[in-house]
Amino acid sequence: MTRLRGATASFADVVCVSAVTAGELHYGVGATVDPVEQLHRRRRLELLLNTYDVLPFDSDAAESYGLLTNIVRQAGRNPRPRRMDLMIAATAVCHGLALATRNGSALHYLQRVLIVIDVD
Repeated sequence: MTRLRGATASFADVVCVSAVTAGELHYGVGATVDPVEQLHRRRRLELLLNTYDVLPFDSDAAESYGLLTNIVRQAGRNPRPRRMDLMIAATAVCHGLALATRNGSALHYLQRVLIVIDVD
């Protein structure tokens, strides 16, 4: 997630991490049985979480999640397979942030309420 600020802001000042994303990354640390790879993943995750603000999935995010799931349903799509992505997007919406994601094409129907930045 990114805060849209002036050109003088540092990268750490404009990037945030959703607590939902942090949870997915914690899962990824344990998803390998190789202890060396697990250590490398844990160190990268610790660096990330110590560098950027982690935004909680709170009651405001839950309200935004309800809005987003209804938008998805109205678009004729099932929101259930997209729960995690929608929770991350809801966190961005309730904080007024843009969402930087590698999954931007899957979130195109949210453009009315969310700026989605597709990254490679």
